[in-house]
Amino acid sequence: MKEIIIAQNEGGQRIDKFLSKRFKTMPQSLVYKYLRTKRIKLNGKKAAPNDFVEVGDTLTFYIADEFFENSAEDLAFTHIKHNLKVVYEDEKILIADKPAGLLCHSDDNEGYNTLINHIKAYLAEKGEYITGEAFAPALCNRIDRNTCGLVIAAKTAEALRDMNKRIKKRFILKQYLAAVHGIPSPSEGTITGFIRKDSAANRVYVSKDKRKGDEKDAITKYKVIEKNGDISLVQLDLITGRTHQIRAHLASIGHPLLGDGKYAVNKKDRQQGFCHQSLCAYRLKFLPSDEEDSLSYLEGRVLYSEKPSFLKLFKYRF
Repeated sequence: MKEIIIAQNEGGQRIDKFLSKRFKTMPQSLVYKYLRTKRIKLNGKKAAPNDFVEVGDTLTFYIADEFFENSAEDLAFTHIKHNLKVVYEDEKILIADKPAGLLCHSDDNEGYNTLINHIKAYLAEKGEYITGEAFAPALCNRIDRNTCGLVIAAKTAEALRDMNKRIKKRFILKQYLAAVHGIPSPSEGTITGFIRKDSAANRVYVSKDKRKGDEKDAITKYKVIEKNGDISLVQLDLITGRTHQIRAHLASIGHPLLGDGKYAVNKKDRQQGFCHQSLCAYRLKFLPSDEEDSLSYLEGRVLYSEKPSFLKLFKYRF
């Protein structure tokens, strides 16, 4: 028999959802069977899958010990000596300034040196995250490996739900700066089209018309801020958030990012020291929402990243 006390950031969840997060190797069918046969009890009583667990509740388990063992993925952050740039933090969220070259999440080639593991290591060092809790710190948005800038992480389940809802309803304004080849004309406008993702090639393709069912609409607003010869500094607002959207959209209008080797030929850029796309998620603004939630106190707040290296080409400062 083992017991778990529901921690501060774990309350307010349906018990079946909580158990699926806490015991990642347990099949969902087994979760329901254990609840039905009273091998998992809530405060000493039988629990239904749609019952909610609250802070301080006790779950009692009469199940195999193997489900309590942490996976290699759960323990990956323990190998990290975190190097985290924190732009903003409170008890609910953390906003990090991710450097270019760091993955947000693990992939087939990188299993542990990721932004989310740096965040977990940072919070574990502060005593705010314990391995094995049903809720682990989670990213609310992501940016490409070689894009630098602001990424939001939730420290509680409630904050994750509310932040994701705000992002979906576009109450979070995310702005980017980019250095591009050429001078876009007009100097301010909107790029539209449809994006098709090719997962095998890890790239996307832009078309003006929808040709296949898997294409998604994509909208990017841009504004030229400054020019330096045949290079422009552009501010971008993402209306939709598709994979590689900014990179592919700018390339599709003949103005690829400086240093982008996927959507442009960057041999000359590399010779000048620009070895990856010159793109930074530099500004976040929390807009008024249409309903009160746990993050309403953030409304009106504006946050900035550190200045990206490509800004040395321009006089513009933020």
